[in-house]
Amino acid sequence: MDKETRQERREKRRRKKRERMPQHGKSLAKVYRDAILKRLRGKAK
Repeated sequence: MDKETRQERREKRRRKKRERMPQHGKSLAKVYRDAILKRLRGKAK
């Protein structure tokens, strides 16, 4: 029981750490593409 809660705490901490980490790989490519599309749409108006 105690181990389980410790495990859950560790997972929560790891999830936060992962969210703080800079994105990379395919997700980063998606971020770049979204940013470029947003900029293009802004100029078009």
